[in-house]
Order: sequence, then structure tokens, then C-alpha cells
Amino acid sequence: MKGKAIVTVLGKDRVGIVAGVSRVLAENNVNIEDISQTIMQDFFTMMMLVTVDEDEISIADLQKKLNALAEELDLKITVQHEDIFRYMHRI
Repeated sequence: MKGKAIVTVLGKDRVGIVAGVSRVLAENNVNIEDISQTIMQDFFTMMMLVTVDEDEISIADLQKKLNALAEELDLKITVQHEDIFRYMHRI
């Protein structure tokens, strides 16, 4: 079953953030539907709308894989199902 999720990335700007996140997503057959990123002074922020095939990987397992990257790059990365994100932010 395919579902949408929101991936958020926050941290100090450095080389390889977009490449690293994109690599983990691609390795797990997660498609990037939309992406927005900005650098505010030295802080990197990115939001992605992705499609996750939950028959291949659960959002929880995807979060674990992104947590490993977050630790490596000293970032905060979260993955939330689109419905939860919308409810939390009343979009």
C-alpha cells in the first residue's frame, strides 16, 4: 500500500545532506514528490513530500534508517505520515 509522508530535515548546513537523504530514500524505493529547502544563516532546513510503499518499508523502519544518517551528519530528521502531519499542523 502506497502512502504519502512528510520528511523534515534540520541542522547545521554541510555538504552531503541532500545527497544522503535522497540516497536513503532511493535505496528504499521512496519517491520524492515535492521538496523545499532553505539555508537560514548556517542552518539547513528541508521538507519533502514522499510516497512510501509500505509493503516494502514501514514509515517506522524508514525513520530508523534516516536516524542512522541523522546521527552520522548531526541532523534531526523526522518522517510522519501525511495524515498525522496535516492533523498536527491543521493544514
